[in-house]
Amino acid sequence: MSNSVPIIINERNLSYAWCRAFLHIIDNPGKEISPLIISLTGFNQGIPNEDSSIRDALDNCLKDNKEQSIHTVANTIFPSSLWRKSKYDREKFFDIYIDTLPRIKALAKSKNRRGLYFERLISFGCGPHNGNQLEHIIFEYKSDPTIRRSMFQASIFDPGRDHVPNSRQLGFPCLQHISIVPNNKDKTLVLNSFYATQQLFDKAYGNYLGLCRLGNFMAQEMGLIFDRMNCFIGVEKLDTIGKRSSTLVPVIDASRNTANKWQIEE
Repeated sequence: MSNSVPIIINERNLSYAWCRAFLHIIDNPGKEISPLIISLTGFNQGIPNEDSSIRDALDNCLKDNKEQSIHTVANTIFPSSLWRKSKYDREKFFDIYIDTLPRIKALAKSKNRRGLYFERLISFGCGPHNGNQLEHIIFEYKSDPTIRRSMFQASIFDPGRDHVPNSRQLGFPCLQHISIVPNNKDKTLVLNSFYATQQLFDKAYGNYLGLCRLGNFMAQEMGLIFDRMNCFIGVEKLDTIGKRSSTLVPVIDASRNTANKWQIEE
């Protein structure tokens, strides 16, 4: 692992943020970045900008390697299809998710056996609102927008369930925690997220997309505008696929072809 300074990527396009981290590992020794900070803004009505050439290349590569699609990974953090199915009724949305959860888990039993991120966010197992941490944040903010911002936090990691002895590879949860930062002056919202580790190839893009969707949901329900998603990753890893894998070539090419579009840091 490199002992270099943190890598900070500030972008207005999710695809470019991902490919910058990806190419940093491809072009440098080792297979990790520690730590990595991704900051995304410039949303279009809460939707992150993407480059289809990168997303399509990565999705095809994921399929070739029998990994979950970007959309599927994003749904573990925020199930957008169920949000639409509920006709944007928050209470109905939460109920539909809980009712559908056994079927969702059955789609990938080995990957979902320990739970899903959205499950922990709305059904943690204890706490106010029957463990629905998102509902608690929304309710408290709408009751008093001037309340202390330090309370707008939600945990995924649970020591009681996740401090498992003698487990070399647990798999879940890599996302530990989120915090919501409302700005009452300009009526915007920032979502911060914290990962102990993250798999760059098969998880990161979908994770960033899911977090953006979650941030937009929280902003809408709190009467705010989603402005930025920050993601802190303790260790970003590319160790589920070899850097020289032939299946990565189209992804590398698509990423390099967008270099002239990357946001120039100030």
